[in-house]
Amino acid sequence: RGQLPLWGFDGSSTMQAEGRSSDCVLKPVALYPDPARTNGVLVMCEVMMPDGVTPHESNSRATILDDEGAWFGFEQEYFFYKDGRPLGFPESGYPAPQGPYYTGVGYKNVGDVARKIVEEHLDLCLAAGINHEGINAEVAKGQWEFQIFGKGSKRAADQIWMARYLLLRLTEKYGIDIEFHCKPLGDTDWNGSGI
Repeated sequence: RGQLPLWGFDGSSTMQAEGRSSDCVLKPVALYPDPARTNGVLVMCEVMMPDGVTPHESNSRATILDDEGAWFGFEQEYFFYKDGRPLGFPESGYPAPQGPYYTGVGYKNVGDVARKIVEEHLDLCLAAGINHEGINAEVAKGQWEFQIFGKGSKRAADQIWMARYLLLRLTEKYGIDIEFHCKPLGDTDWNGSGI
């Protein structure tokens, strides 16, 4: 952290500032080894105002009271999406009712790529020093979950954000998107996702 400088960027390009006054600053707050690059690091940053001291209005991390002794556990649920629908869903309609997918195994329940991605994500998180505690298929087809357990409120929150980033980056090579929305299937009887 101390060795990395502040970095300025154009906040109008990220919808964090107006074009007439668009300077924003990234302040490094956490480093992780980048498991995909030799000698690379992933840098978690807070967005600051141009003075480098005042948190930007989008910087919710700055509002967290840091309790370095507290333990936090997160269960991040999400859906794999392919071609605008959950992985394993037919082009129209729905798959068999939810039930056999939760902690499911076998092609008819989890498909041919989801578990590969989930296991690879676990390995990436561990290689990055993230305290990844577990994985499981969730209630709906195409839905999965991972668990992060961290000590310190900011550190635990940083780990869940970095784990999400690693998952999103990983699925790019599979042509699959991740949907973290709590009810991606709208007002239906299908399971939603949470944290």
